[in-house]
Amino acid sequence: MANDLEALETWAATLLERLEPGARNQLARSIGQELRRSQQKRVAAQQNPDGSKFAPRKQRNLRGKQGHIRRKLEMFKKLKNATYLKARGDSNAISVGFTGRIARIARVHQYGLKDRAERGAPDVQYEQREVLGFTEADLDVIRDSLLAHLTL
Repeated sequence: MANDLEALETWAATLLERLEPGARNQLARSIGQELRRSQQKRVAAQQNPDGSKFAPRKQRNLRGKQGHIRRKLEMFKKLKNATYLKARGDSNAISVGFTGRIARIARVHQYGLKDRAERGAPDVQYEQREVLGFTEADLDVIRDSLLAHLTL
């Protein structure tokens, strides 16, 4: 995957040098938005970039008050909202990532780090769930968007 990304980068660099800065900004913003939509769909489907499912949550006692059973919630339900998942683009770079406190939570899951679920709780080793990453379709979107912009 990294090799494909490097090949795409070298191919696109020569084409992007020919564009004016304003056109590069517009192209970067549109590609960033497409990548954000793609990441949102993948997180909603609970999938890693390679197509495998996220590691399941640990089993918990879902019984709250007596007689009430809470339903299981999908992971990262709010994390995929545009409020937290930001896309930025300028003439030099495109970035899609999380902001604020949510960025810390996403980083813990992205790399499978240790963290506390809540204040005063013991440290827990989280499973690795790749919240952000490139799929083959994402690379195709970048390539197609660049070609479509250059042919206009």
